[in-house]
Amino acid sequence: MSVELCGVSKRFGEKTVIAPLDLQVATGEFLVLVGPSGCGKTTVLRLVAGLEEPSTGRILVDGKDVTSLPPGQRDVAMVFQNYALYPHMTVAENLEFPLKMRRLPRPERQRLVQEVAEVLDIGHLLNSLPRQLSGGQRQRVALGRAMVRKPAVFLFDEPLSNIDAKLRVQTRAELARLQQRLGTTTLYVTHDQVEAMTLGHRVAVMKEGRILQVGPPLEVYRLPADTFVATFIGSPPMNLFPATVQAGGLVIAETFFPLPQAVLPLHPGEACTAGIRPEHWRPTSAEEPALALGVAVVELLGPTVQVGGYVGQTWATVLLPADARPRPGDTLKLTFSPENLCLFAPDSGQRLYP
Repeated sequence: MSVELCGVSKRFGEKTVIAPLDLQVATGEFLVLVGPSGCGKTTVLRLVAGLEEPSTGRILVDGKDVTSLPPGQRDVAMVFQNYALYPHMTVAENLEFPLKMRRLPRPERQRLVQEVAEVLDIGHLLNSLPRQLSGGQRQRVALGRAMVRKPAVFLFDEPLSNIDAKLRVQTRAELARLQQRLGTTTLYVTHDQVEAMTLGHRVAVMKEGRILQVGPPLEVYRLPADTFVATFIGSPPMNLFPATVQAGGLVIAETFFPLPQAVLPLHPGEACTAGIRPEHWRPTSAEEPALALGVAVVELLGPTVQVGGYVGQTWATVLLPADARPRPGDTLKLTFSPENLCLFAPDSGQRLYP
């Protein structure tokens, strides 16, 4: 089932939480809403679920206007950040509860519970209480309670934020496999851009109640719409430098880099912001133009070394091969290839190139 938001906004009194937005989620798509805390991600989910009423606009599920329908009639299931399990019920009773509310016969309820427990590998936990489970197990029970209804749409509100880092990686992979297997349309909210990049078929980046960019994860990473997306998506984020266009090139930190004319959308003398991803730097010889990075921090990450320091007055982060062993106090001469350069307008932050 597809989901469509048409001019949907939400105000609480005088405060606008969601500016009018349009968003389409295709049938079977896994769309991730990502952005900083307070940007309106969860409010969008609550609007789709029917837990909040939009101030303007319409919400469509499979082409049907559900804007005025109560949550129980929308055929959507929401998994909350805090799991929201009934503490006095066993896992089996928690899974069975939404089916009881739909007055399904007991044999049918038991069959569906067993089916979901098998998919999620929680069959051995059916007689346990939530307090006897680990965070990852409780997360799977919460997911199972949503799955057992076989809804048209899944809504996930930061379901992995309460579990430890190692288990989060494992559970993230399980979620991706489950969604591929079930093919259920999914809206997933997170502030973790790594989750967004690894889970989503498409990613929608939000800020202050607005969607800044929607696209496949790699496209959003390589071609950020503006400087906010450039620094929010990617870990470590894109490095941004004040720059000035000159005839035949670009000046960054008082260093002239000759560039093809196609790379330069502005006239000589105009200012812009140059963006370069940490992994797109490379050490260079004295013969080519280079930026001097004063090394302040060196972090060995296994296959790579993360180096942080200043280029002029601007902090920059560089990822180098593990065999590179700079030390704090060293100066690295680094350059980049034109195809890895992004240019942004200095005032609006909008991408100018490519």
